[in-house]
This record gives sequence, structure tokens and C-alpha cells, in this order.
Amino acid sequence: MHKSIRSAATRILPLAALTIICAVSCWAQPTEQILYTFTAGNDGGLPEAGLILDSKGNLYGTTALGGTSCCGTVFELTPNSNGIWTEQVLYSFTGGAGTGDGLEPYGGLIFDRTGNLYGTTLGGGSAGGGTVFELSPGLNGVWTEKVLYSFTGGSNCGAPLFGVILDPVGNLYGTTNSGGTKGFGCAFELVAGSNGAWSEKTLYSFTGENDGGYPYGSLVFDSTGNLYGSAQLGGAHDYGIVFEMSPQLNGGWREKVIHSFTGGAGGMSPLGTFVFDRAGNLYTDAISAVVELSPSSNGSWTAKNIHNFVGGSDGATAEAGLIIDKAGNLYGMTYSGGSHRGTVFELTPGSNGVWTEKMLHKFTGSSDGIFPEFANLVVDAQGNVYGTTPTGGAANYGVVFEVKP
Repeated sequence: MHKSIRSAATRILPLAALTIICAVSCWAQPTEQILYTFTAGNDGGLPEAGLILDSKGNLYGTTALGGTSCCGTVFELTPNSNGIWTEQVLYSFTGGAGTGDGLEPYGGLIFDRTGNLYGTTLGGGSAGGGTVFELSPGLNGVWTEKVLYSFTGGSNCGAPLFGVILDPVGNLYGTTNSGGTKGFGCAFELVAGSNGAWSEKTLYSFTGENDGGYPYGSLVFDSTGNLYGSAQLGGAHDYGIVFEMSPQLNGGWREKVIHSFTGGAGGMSPLGTFVFDRAGNLYTDAISAVVELSPSSNGSWTAKNIHNFVGGSDGATAEAGLIIDKAGNLYGMTYSGGSHRGTVFELTPGSNGVWTEKMLHKFTGSSDGIFPEFANLVVDAQGNVYGTTPTGGAANYGVVFEVKP
């Protein structure tokens, strides 16, 4: 957000000067810049997940294709003084079952306190059901990958499509899109042992009925240690749910559906990751709407659509996760609408409870990217917004972009 600053000596300006200032600032429009275009060669391709920033302003992400072995990468983008960004592939995945490695990292990354990266692969690993991995930086700039856990599928869970999160003591939590006792996916925890080995615990197996099925998006903690997430199907209306998982005294976890989507204007099939505001409200994209969930003292939650997408220039098919800045503004993307190939939008809360949408960018499908899907955006300290599209760009294998508001 830009503020106009002027000294006491310039409080009164001639009309011409005011006109010039207004031409520069009052009608300034957000601008998009492509930071990197993927080729699906050694540099990777198909970046489905969002990005993360380190303290130096470098960006990190994954691609589901490409690399030296064609099976996906973890990459870093570093800004140079001339405004050009340089990509470095930190790791290339080698592929299929039995290799001990992963295949197709669709999920995003997280850092721990010591600078290690954690993520998931959809397939590969010792049993072909996907992996959770750790990447550790070395003094020579080379990163070392370690598979923390290989899923086997079936009742053990399998195919983690999204990334993991960390709790304060270093345990990892996530979801898988298949497996479990009924085959509708799982929520899991990974705990590190004293010998360096990690053990998996299935916290919940979804049944595809009222409790939901096929969880999508990463999990998120509240301030008391409860987990929240969404499932694409199931619920009272079979249009997907929002669930809460609470730890129990016996060591188990209890799942509770806090909202069932009704379809249509009420939202459906939530596919992105949730975000909390400071008041404890949850926000999510739900295809046709952005939905706010507000907790009550009796444990119930109230759903409210804060924006309904109408297509056209407004955007349509909101699948990506949301992020929130310090001022409480929400940022997200739509898969279509705008110029027919997706948008980047900002939602700003008003004092009257009404939210205002601002269109930050409309993808054209040429060199600027096309059809953003499940990726979260990330905002830096200056308010610049960074994200990915899985396709589009000069080679049609996706881009990393920046939008300056």
C-alpha cells in the first residue's frame, strides 16, 4: 500500500502539480512481472504449489515435472541487483517405487528453525505411495535430501498431494488424498525418534460420507493446537466440508465437521488451504465464493460468503488457497475469469463488514502464465505478491510471477 507523504512547505500546490501527482499515484495499477519461465528440462516444469520466502527475499518452490531425472524438482529463485532472478535447482527427484526417492512433488514447502526444507511427493518412495522428505543445506551450497517416510497406500494412506506443517516441537502433519480404511484419504502425523527415524500415525481416515472424503489443502493449527482442513467431497450435502481435529487425552484425535458446503452460491469442493485472522475467523476459497467461518462460544461455526465470483472480469473457479497480510487483507487466485485464464485478487474488509474486491492481475495466457490452480500466494514486507501458474509462459510449462500493487 502506498502512502502520500508531503512536508509543511508543500501543503499548497498548484493545480498542475496536483494533476501530475494524481496521474502517478491515484490511478496507478498493479503490474505483473515474470520472474522465471520453466522449460520442463533440467530446470523443472509444472509448478502446482505456491512459494515461500526466506529472510533474504529468496523464493522456494517445487515443480511436478522436469529436473535431471524428469520427476520433479525443488528450486530456489534469487533476485539480482539488476532485477533479474536466477533459478537454482536444489534437488531433482529420481522417480518410481523402490528407489527410496520421490516422484511428482505437487505440494508446497516449509522451513524449520534451522533452515531445513520439508515437503511431499505424490508418488515414488520405497512403496510407490508417495513420500515426506527433508532437504538440508550444506556448507558448500549443496542440499541433501532424506526421505522421512514412504507411504504404502491402502490402509496406511497414500498420495500426499499437499505439503506438511510443523508443530512447536518439530512433528509434521498433513493429509493424503487416497488410502485409509475406506480409501477416501487420511490425516497423519510424523514424529521423529531419538535414532533419527520417523514414525507415522494416522490421525483420521475419512469415509466419504458426512465426515468428508478426499482432503484437499494443507492443514492449519489454531492457537490451542487444534487442526483444521477441508475435504473435497462428503458432508451433509455432498459438496465438501471443513473439519476440525482435536487431540484427546487418550492420545487419539477427534474429527468434527464444522461446516458442510451446500453447492451453488453457498460454495462447494474447497480445494485450497485455510487462513486464520487475528480474531480466530477462518477463510477459504470454495469455487464460487470466498467463505468466512466464525466461531461461537458454544463451539458452533457460522459461515458467511464475503465474496461471490460472477465470472467475466471478476474471476471464476476459486481453487487456490488464501493468504492474509498484517492489515487483514486477503489474497487469492481464480482458475478462470478475468481475461478467461485466471486472476489474482485482493479482498479488503470494510468497517461495515462488507469486503471489497480489487483485481491485481488478469492472466492472458501468453507469456504471463495461465490457469493458476491450487497454489497459495506469498506477500513480502513491501506488499509485493508472488505466485506460480502450472502452465503458460513462453514454453507453456509454467511461470513464477510477481505483482506489484
